[in-house]
Amino acid sequence: MELVSVAAVADNLVIGADGELPWASIPEDKAQYRDRVANDPVILGRRTFESMRDDLPGRIQIVLSRTNREYDVETAYHADSVESAIELAESHGAEAAYVLGGSAIYELFHPHLDRMVLSRVPGKYDGDAYYPEWNADEWELIEEIPYERFTLQQWRRIDRR
Repeated sequence: MELVSVAAVADNLVIGADGELPWASIPEDKAQYRDRVANDPVILGRRTFESMRDDLPGRIQIVLSRTNREYDVETAYHADSVESAIELAESHGAEAAYVLGGSAIYELFHPHLDRMVLSRVPGKYDGDAYYPEWNADEWELIEEIPYERFTLQQWRRIDRR
């Protein structure tokens, strides 16, 4: 199974401010993101899950949290570790699972990622949530598509076997 992070990221790696995007909504980005993850499991932290409850992405939602709890959403499952989240996604027959954040979740999963799909929003923004820095020697940019207010980049981890 392929593990892919999906994020909208400013030039200074900011992804959020007070639980919101620090820039005005970009409908074209939201649409491409929703289409990408629609039929696969998504992995997200509890706060990110709760912020999306009215419009949950993905076929199933795997909520990574230290607190074991039930969710009143039929498609939501609890995971208490990176490994258990990956096992849950695999148990649903997924070819890919998408990591959707927040920043601590991106950081935990980063060493396990196969790809990153990043909507690069130009500019530097104030924020309190960041996408993790990565070693450019371990990744290659395989696709870059310019849009009016962002550039969609796909990165693939370089296999060093």
